[in-house]
Amino acid sequence: MKKINSLLFTLLGILLLVACDNNGLKKTKSGILYKIISDEKNPVVKNGQFIKITYSEKVRDSVLLSSDSSLPAYVRIDSVSPAAYNPVEIFPLLRKGDSAVVIQLGDSIQRKSGQPLPPFIHKKDKLILSIKVQDVFDNEELVKKDREALLDVFHAKQIKQVENYLQQHNIQATKTTMGTFVQVLNTGDGPAVDSGKEISVIYTGKLFPSGKTFETNDKEDGKPVKFIVGRKSIIPGWDDGLRLLKKGGKATLYIPAFLAYDQQPGPGRTANENLIFDVQIVDVTDAPAEADMPMRMPSRQTGPNRPSMPHPQPPVKK
Repeated sequence: MKKINSLLFTLLGILLLVACDNNGLKKTKSGILYKIISDEKNPVVKNGQFIKITYSEKVRDSVLLSSDSSLPAYVRIDSVSPAAYNPVEIFPLLRKGDSAVVIQLGDSIQRKSGQPLPPFIHKKDKLILSIKVQDVFDNEELVKKDREALLDVFHAKQIKQVENYLQQHNIQATKTTMGTFVQVLNTGDGPAVDSGKEISVIYTGKLFPSGKTFETNDKEDGKPVKFIVGRKSIIPGWDDGLRLLKKGGKATLYIPAFLAYDQQPGPGRTANENLIFDVQIVDVTDAPAEADMPMRMPSRQTGPNRPSMPHPQPPVKK
């Protein structure tokens, strides 16, 4: 406890320094300001190793990024161009157990990137990134093993959040093997939703747990969303939960974040959002041969994890 309190006071002291001036901070070749707090008991990381970090990035009094509502980041240590103006510049200086504060200046970000700043970042702003090195791994296999263990716990937490919501609101829903909760209002009496079928869906998407609508095609001029079941062109919670229905069926899907947009920003502009969807199966047909249909909401992009910190999102007020 004493160590934790000591670290918190140290970080607070650094942030107070930043608020006043740049005294006590070092500078990278690209001009990024930083401070590392270390007991120097562990060796400095080497190129090719991976660090596991918790992090929080703020601008003014607002949080842009935080691992508090997500997972730690895993970053491979590698050489970084001195012109990068990227927080990863300081990562080769870190050790297991270190804490650090990294400061980027708004005008420098704009000047070095050659791109306009997002509307929530001003030229005179200081982006303050606080990180803590939780562990160091020698290879990707060890990273994968550690991350999978964390994911199991994280996903279980999301499922529990949905279960608690359903219990509090006295909602009876069926849980699928994957983890989607389906409140079937009408099963339907037509062809069943199944792999390879093209289905048309009328839906209303709602934020969890507020129930606030973020998007709907359930209106007079609304067109159903069409997709082919099993093609992974839609969020997993849809592909999973809609299989309990037939043509004409109606239901409400309660989808844990990992079966929705996962760690990508969702409709509420934050990562790891549980979601609610009211759905109606308008049609179920055989899919066209070799169909390659463009998808609309609620599709989910997939791709490799970025090796550095995620893109800043609009700030969340604390």
